[in-house]
Amino acid sequence: MSTLIEVRDLRRNFRRGNEMLHAVDGVDLAVTEGEAVGIIGESGSGKSTLARLITRLDRPTAGSVHFRGQDVTVLSDRKLRWFRRQVQPVFQDPLASLNPRWNVRRLIAEPLRIFREPEIDRRLAEVLDDVGLHDDLLARRPRDLSGGERQRVAIARAIVLRPAVLVLDEPTASVDMSMRHSLLALLARLQAEHDLTYLYISHDIRTVEQTCNRTVVMYRGRLVEQGPTLEVLRTPQHVYTEVLMSAVPQVGQGTGTRNRLRARSESTVARSASGCVFLERCPQSQPECADSPPIVEVSPGHIAVCMLAGHLGKGVDES
Repeated sequence: MSTLIEVRDLRRNFRRGNEMLHAVDGVDLAVTEGEAVGIIGESGSGKSTLARLITRLDRPTAGSVHFRGQDVTVLSDRKLRWFRRQVQPVFQDPLASLNPRWNVRRLIAEPLRIFREPEIDRRLAEVLDDVGLHDDLLARRPRDLSGGERQRVAIARAIVLRPAVLVLDEPTASVDMSMRHSLLALLARLQAEHDLTYLYISHDIRTVEQTCNRTVVMYRGRLVEQGPTLEVLRTPQHVYTEVLMSAVPQVGQGTGTRNRLRARSESTVARSASGCVFLERCPQSQPECADSPPIVEVSPGHIAVCMLAGHLGKGVDES
């Protein structure tokens, strides 16, 4: 399979008063055709900013995003037309991303009109069938739909041009649990039927475990661990990933976890400009962690940026 998206030393800084916030801080990432890559981390870890940079809804401070070998960060809006029909976002809140004054027909058909696609009515019928919506919804506006229907409209709008990639930023966060399962099943079916590649941003680790074949862990704008999903989540090799997994309830264990590993408060240890990004909160920090941490490949494709990589416990019980 070929590489569709390659992110190279991507950075996005924001100034907040006298402080410079490094929302995305030197990220390198490659996404292969047909993959479903999950990106997890706490709020503020840089997941959504990374999604906006990859979809070119925001410009990076430095670094590049390549799609099929083309650096899209240097392209003008006019030259980005071909990219925008190939890489489509789906946002967390469809009420915020869908024009409230437009009906469903116009919302879904608008991309077809922009790109002057023929047979709009036929394409509308096809995509409604794809996402499991009836044509009697076409005259309604977003406020007249349920949360699940609104998100299906957002997905229909994203796939109507038959893109190669969907960047999904918390796409099930605004619906209840039963509807979440339905949307996840829909996304899995669409990926199989249309050969889609997914970048799935989520704080819901169990959802990522169910839907993604590879997982990336972000903390303070940096990638600290990545690899096959089951390896990363069940045998984490960065202490931060271990902390995240310790907070996830395990089947048959109530709300408990195997180690109850918890991060320290941010004021416990002084920050180090060159050391591990998690140093000040790490419950297992070593003196060596104040230096630049090693990049360790603990198994094929499973990489962690941690002094303890390869020495942490086995992780979550697979039972």
